[in-house]
Amino acid sequence: MTKKSSKKTGRLNLLLVNGPLLGVLGKRSPEIYGTDTLKDIESWIIARAAESGADVKCFQSESEGDILKFLLDNADEVDGVIINPGAYAHYSIALRDCLEYLPCPVIEVHLTNLFQREQFRHESVTGAVCDGVIMGLGKQGYLAALMYLLNKLEES
Repeated sequence: MTKKSSKKTGRLNLLLVNGPLLGVLGKRSPEIYGTDTLKDIESWIIARAAESGADVKCFQSESEGDILKFLLDNADEVDGVIINPGAYAHYSIALRDCLEYLPCPVIEVHLTNLFQREQFRHESVTGAVCDGVIMGLGKQGYLAALMYLLNKLEES
């Protein structure tokens, strides 16, 4: 795997992508998802990545098509992807195919442990094509995904 780090900065380029309803973190069911907002999580991950010489571009959408377009538009310039597809994880074959197409490592993150939730959440069609799936760690799952990507890309 070849690093696609920016020729200008020499830094790794990572994407942090969040799907439907993650834009209302902190307000939506805080007893399940916590009180941190998505902006809080994004700022934290951007800062942690910067400490390690990586840049993170963040994106969130309620629209499956917008997520696909963002991933495809950035596919040639990205070294790794962290994605929380939200509900799309359970049924989006289009997102699954897009993630499989990406020429870089992809880590799927879920704030909650899907196996402790409703039965329909127990399967992730998108997770099957990711390098790994991290769930149930709250916002720490995003950091675990970041650390994994940084280590994997450093080795390659």
